Amino acid sequence: MIDAAVTAFSRSDYHTVRVEQIAAAAGTSKPTMYQYLGSKEGIFNACVRRESERLMIALRTAVHDPRAARGEDPLRRGIRAFFGFVVDNRESWTVLYRRAAASGGPFATEVTRARERVLAEVTDLITTCGGLPSGAREREAALLARIAVGTADAFADWLLDHPEESPEVMADHVTALTWAHLDAHSAPAGAGA
Repeated sequence: MIDAAVTAFSRSDYHTVRVEQIAAAAGTSKPTMYQYLGSKEGIFNACVRRESERLMIALRTAVHDPRAARGEDPLRRGIRAFFGFVVDNRESWTVLYRRAAASGGPFATEVTRARERVLAEVTDLITTCGGLPSGAREREAALLARIAVGTADAFADWLLDHPEESPEVMADHVTALTWAHLDAHSAPAGAGA
């Protein structure tokens, strides 16, 4: 049922999708949809929750992959997994970041909650592998996480509109921009002047 709902919501605005349409695509009835998922709002929220959880699992799996090459940047692995998820799950991305945000209200709240989870994960990752000075570690990690996540969000739409690009190249760009900010910020005053 949720698969059918994600497809329907990715193709049309929330307000134009009808529960009957989702039920027919799922091979069930409208009353069954309501029984298991509640209202149309409940159906949409179930889509957002499931897809954001799938994204979080993809990120965590990549970041904590025991098979990763020694010395490989875990932030880059996480960003690469994010872009891979976007490319492989276009409908999910559309529901999470285009439809839910545009619909506002409780949907935007659900997306904000998911985004905060991603930010917390990336902040923790940067704290543990970023080589930040101990005095500014928490604040700088939170700032760098916002840079990485915000840049990745912006690049995701670019990636979808430019199929000649790859998740690997986009991950390289985002990671380089993130670490460049840290390098520039930690350089002594007047360096390079």
